[in-house]
Amino acid sequence: MEYVLSPNEKKVLKSLSSSEKRIEEIAKETGLSKEATLQASYMLDDKGLAKVNERKRIFFRLTKEGEEYARKGLPERRCFELLYSKSNKIPISQIKELFGEKESGIAIGWMKKKGWVRVEDGMLILLSAPYGEDEVVLELLHAEQGNEEILHRFRNSIEELMRRGIVVSEETKEFYVSATKEGVALSNKIELEEEISQLTPDIIRRGEWKYKRFRKYDIHSHAKSANIGKIHPYQRLIEEMRDIFLSMGFKEIKGEIIQSSFWNFDALFQPQDHPAREMQDTFYLDSMSELPNGYENVKEVHEGKVDYTEGWGGAWSEEFAKRNVLRTHTTAITIRYLAENPEPPVKAFCIDRVYRREAIDPTHTPEFEQLEGVVMGEGLSLKHLFGYLKEFYARMGFKDIRFRPGYFPYTEPSVEPEVFIEGLGWVELGGAGIFREEVTKPLGIKYPVLAWGLGISRVAMLRLGLDDLRKLYHPDIEWLRSEPIWRRV
Repeated sequence: MEYVLSPNEKKVLKSLSSSEKRIEEIAKETGLSKEATLQASYMLDDKGLAKVNERKRIFFRLTKEGEEYARKGLPERRCFELLYSKSNKIPISQIKELFGEKESGIAIGWMKKKGWVRVEDGMLILLSAPYGEDEVVLELLHAEQGNEEILHRFRNSIEELMRRGIVVSEETKEFYVSATKEGVALSNKIELEEEISQLTPDIIRRGEWKYKRFRKYDIHSHAKSANIGKIHPYQRLIEEMRDIFLSMGFKEIKGEIIQSSFWNFDALFQPQDHPAREMQDTFYLDSMSELPNGYENVKEVHEGKVDYTEGWGGAWSEEFAKRNVLRTHTTAITIRYLAENPEPPVKAFCIDRVYRREAIDPTHTPEFEQLEGVVMGEGLSLKHLFGYLKEFYARMGFKDIRFRPGYFPYTEPSVEPEVFIEGLGWVELGGAGIFREEVTKPLGIKYPVLAWGLGISRVAMLRLGLDDLRKLYHPDIEWLRSEPIWRRV
């Protein structure tokens, strides 16, 4: 078998034998850097000419506090020696004055634990203080003789010193390389000589190419994949949706995350006792907002005091409508925009995050993105709504689209758009309809309003082939690198 070796591989292989060598030793012999030597060694390993072994080693070193104790002695050792030089029986109250308040408590505690002293009637009685294993460890580490052997010889002592913050452990990797039988045989045949890896004008002009050796390349070997920078797949999908609506003549609008219950629920004709407004479904804040001018019109609709609806009955609470929430849908943004812009034509959309109390699982998260759109104009009907949504989904790559009847408190008629996915069947992707009179009339809107809210995350799961919604938000670098820039549904 013919092997194509780079100059570095040849140098490393010539340095190897059947016995293991440390990578640092090989680098010194070849004159290569440690990194280049390791890379060449792994390339030889792939070819079956060498074997690279990685071994982990544990080293121990002193912390800054440990270095100080190694020079001066442990607090308990210094305290014992200071007290012993004065007396073998000293009142505990005097020790702080003699040894200092900072370390006296530490020293006394460790002297008692090690059995160097005992306490009787408020007196500290000194016994004996044999040199301990922990002090041996300090001495060895201070002399830079620490390695994994210390762990086996003085396991308990070194673990105690680590708990005291005096010693820390560090794990290092060491690499050892040996030549295989094939590598040894090939090494004897290798001649180290200069090779031309790139043909330059000077080499051609001087005619060196006639007698120089050219480096061989294995054209069948796989090149290392390049990890290029790219936009997050989910963000790219959001930008694609944004571009589609902008190209269809829509205006993008934005709004605050915190909305009053009035705009989030009441203006959309959701009753104040609706299940979606319960604490277990909505994030309520401990703040309130003032109601807008003309809120009384909404109040009358809810209480059924107008001639075009029976409302929901009962008394409508202003205090309840003032309560702030984290918006549960982006419809709160579009309805507020319509109230501020009641004259046609209006074509607006909003792509933003919404918040709901959801248990986290593969298909639910407490915060997610939603795409909201509205079109207001004279003579608009359901067929116009179907046209807009079909155009959007077709541009997103969904070929088969249908609509089935649905129910929402603020639209009538209401539909749920569905797309057909091979292997999944028909998948519902949102809700749509025409705003009810109970929504538009109290806000001074006199023309039909087409409205829809689409779940972006569900579209993303279908487009990206995911089975877990949470993956859209996890910092999984391998998935981000492997995910293609564009995927068909």
